[in-house]
Amino acid sequence: MASFKKTNIKVFSKTSAELTEDNIYWKKYTAPVLVKEFGPIDYIDFSPVEPHYFAVTCSVRVQVYNPITKLVTKNLSRFKEAAYGGSFRSDGKLLCAGGEEAVVRLFDVNSKSLLRLFSGHKAAVHRTFFTADGIHIASFSDDKTVAVWDIPSEKQIISFNEHSDYIRAGATSPVSPDIFISGGYDKTIQMYDTRTNKHIFSVNHEAPVESLLYLPSGGIFLSAGGTEIRVWDALAGGRLLAKMSQHHKTITCLKMASNGRRILSGSLDRHVKIYDAGTYKVVHTLDYPNAVLSIGISSNDETIVAGMVDGLISVRRREDDAKEAKPRRKKMSYRYSAENSHIPTVDSVVQEESKEIIGKYDACLRKFEYSKALDCVMLPYVVKKTPHVTVALFQELIRRQGLKQALAGRESKFLVAILKFLIRYIGSIRFGHVIMHVTNVFVDVYGDYLEELNPEIRKLIDILLKKLYEELELTMSLLELQGSLQMLLSAAETTSVSHTQDIPALGPSLAAQTNVIFSIS
Repeated sequence: MASFKKTNIKVFSKTSAELTEDNIYWKKYTAPVLVKEFGPIDYIDFSPVEPHYFAVTCSVRVQVYNPITKLVTKNLSRFKEAAYGGSFRSDGKLLCAGGEEAVVRLFDVNSKSLLRLFSGHKAAVHRTFFTADGIHIASFSDDKTVAVWDIPSEKQIISFNEHSDYIRAGATSPVSPDIFISGGYDKTIQMYDTRTNKHIFSVNHEAPVESLLYLPSGGIFLSAGGTEIRVWDALAGGRLLAKMSQHHKTITCLKMASNGRRILSGSLDRHVKIYDAGTYKVVHTLDYPNAVLSIGISSNDETIVAGMVDGLISVRRREDDAKEAKPRRKKMSYRYSAENSHIPTVDSVVQEESKEIIGKYDACLRKFEYSKALDCVMLPYVVKKTPHVTVALFQELIRRQGLKQALAGRESKFLVAILKFLIRYIGSIRFGHVIMHVTNVFVDVYGDYLEELNPEIRKLIDILLKKLYEELELTMSLLELQGSLQMLLSAAETTSVSHTQDIPALGPSLAAQTNVIFSIS
């Protein structure tokens, strides 16, 4: 006797995303720990040295957090107004920050003491960074100027005023202490060289620049503004290399990860996109509960932190690979191994008998109990979590010509459940054809008894009728569009036959929808 063929539910299941090494790598982060701060999180920066504390600039202070305990270890609160852009030096000992008071402050991280106060700007300073040699600070201000400060003498070395609007982004070269760039709301990015005290070149991002980032080589930099990231070649005079447009709202921040192999971008669309630094393609996406203003990631990718507009800080830690369970080796006693050490053995393969497990609905189908099989897949948890199983059984009942038998003679509770299911998925691309057929059969079975049904069922039938009219109008619109496209393609065939393509079918047929509407009406 032939074995029973189970219901094919894969045909209606969602296609899962391709599993890549990046997906596996970035999914190893634990569930986020949320910390609440006061006001939007302006900037996040990780200390380059272990244990990789991270500084969060928010409201009128810069707070240094322990990534393991998620608790504040240092509180730098020598600000009267809002603080901006707190960033560490390469040795992790010093931290500089701008603010609404138009000054740049330099702190000793360990003692929390204010070491230097650099005055000279006339408007808020939004970004401050140490140069590669660690003895100068570059500041970027709303007064449309960029300044370089000498830490030992507390004096301004040079100032540039190439921008015509607020400067909200900047970056210092990772390989040269004399090169840095600035980005402003005038949509331009300017590069400077302190050796010649000259502005080197200017490029146009075509949107207000929110963030700038150098790649580790120092020859390429990225700019973020609007919904686009642009890649520029600094050595070729600012030649545009690539454009990345993966966000649908303003991109607010950029960071480098995985030792320069990955790029992170945060946006107001509540996503953080991770790109391959070689191909500039998205390899993974992280989702957050609110618009992302700032992101930070430790040098070993162990901790990733995102700051949001509502003051929430999301901290994710990588799971320790060492803790993953390793297969234990089976130990053999010395006596047993000695006894059998000289006995010749012959390996034999024993076939393991595996009992085939089938679902309850398949067990009912095997006995031709169609009504019971339908009951099994109309349970609330099945309908909500795995609707494709319900639709697959409908398809099997249609094939066996047993759908009418399964639907007939039902109580009001079941009819309410199945009508809600039909209303929910009547317009689904995956299920539309099967749902339309089930609706047809349902109308055939209960069409003559509509007046006898209770008010709730009649109300649901009215909603189903309305949904069908909406689908009919949508299909008519798509058919009109299809006709227009076919005319355009026919005209294009005269010039290039190779570029024409067939237009795919537009879901359930128009005739099927019309038949159902007329049957219910």
